[in-house]
Amino acid sequence: MHLNTPASLALLAGIAVLALSACGSSAPKAATSAGSTSSTTLRLSADPGGALKFDTTKLSAKAGSVTLQMDNPAGSGVPHAIAVSGHGVNQAGQTVQPGGTSTETLTLKPGTYTFFCPVPGHEAAGMKGTLVVS
Repeated sequence: MHLNTPASLALLAGIAVLALSACGSSAPKAATSAGSTSSTTLRLSADPGGALKFDTTKLSAKAGSVTLQMDNPAGSGVPHAIAVSGHGVNQAGQTVQPGGTSTETLTLKPGTYTFFCPVPGHEAAGMKGTLVVS
């Protein structure tokens, strides 16, 4: 067989394309198919009348990325924020004035956490609750 005939060159080109496509097909699949993490957004609100409490004391989420959004109603008259602690986590969102929203996004493993307002004196006054992550 002569390698300089059009049929031979087409066969060699086809073999080269197959060889190159086989090389690049195995590595990226493992990275793109591992999308089993969960993402949850939990909303809660500070008391609209200014009491040092949230509208709930119990939250739950799946393990993975968890975002807590705490609305501070315009009529509360008090600054607030949202924070989470437990299992080596201790993070707080930005303190916001009435009418604002404090947000904190965390990566959480299964377990029980405490969410609270980190403004001095607010947690001690009862502005806290339990977050169960499963």
